[in-house]
Amino acid sequence: MADKLKITLVKSTIGAIPKHRKTVEALGLTKLHKTVEQKDNKAIRGMVHSIQHLVKVEEV
Repeated sequence: MADKLKITLVKSTIGAIPKHRKTVEALGLTKLHKTVEQKDNKAIRGMVHSIQHLVKVEEV
């Protein structure tokens, strides 16, 4: 596993269900094409998996 994950919001949350919107917000993504770095652990991986259709993930 990598040390960190670079997560970028590539699709809008306008049509997403409320649970997915809250997950995106909890990751620190507020605007389209914003990128955040998070520690690589099972909790973050699970959050990313649930919204994988909205984000792009790179291992850093």
